[in-house]
Amino acid sequence: MKIRLAAGLQSDSIVDGEGIRTVVWTQGCPHHCKGCHNPGTHDFLGGAIVDVEDVIAELKTIKGQDGITLSGGDPVCQSDACLEIARAAHSMGLNVWCYTGFTYEEMIRNPKQKKLLEEIDVLVDGKFILEEKSYDLYFRGSKNQRIIDVARSLEEEKVVLKPEYVENKEYENNYKKPEYLFI
Repeated sequence: MKIRLAAGLQSDSIVDGEGIRTVVWTQGCPHHCKGCHNPGTHDFLGGAIVDVEDVIAELKTIKGQDGITLSGGDPVCQSDACLEIARAAHSMGLNVWCYTGFTYEEMIRNPKQKKLLEEIDVLVDGKFILEEKSYDLYFRGSKNQRIIDVARSLEEEKVVLKPEYVENKEYENNYKKPEYLFI
């Protein structure tokens, strides 16, 4: 099986989900969100075609990772290939996060996408909306996007959000200007 990637695997990411992760950057996205941080991944004919087995083999060589993140582009557009990669990641003891412009509700109604959902631990869903962009959010770019606990959502037959990421980030002012200066 083949997959079209926008770039090689990126190991040691700390911004694409919990822990230290390897990101699989898929190529091709139908959403074309205004303000997208990866517009070079939109073209379905861009990037490079590689064997899924080669991606899995490379994942096996990367050490010290907590999981993988399927991103792009939109990985859901290559559901079959991403399903194989996600299954392999789970067999290696890695968890799987996925970023998509589709919603959970859309994916659950599509048989191929539902199969992929069953191999995803955490789904960040929804199109990026520039007007809802915020730097105060965990692992997502705009307020409309959700961080979904997929296993619980499938079990409860409704969207269940990851509670630790519902609230905005809290920033502490650890630096307090001294009231006096030592000389």
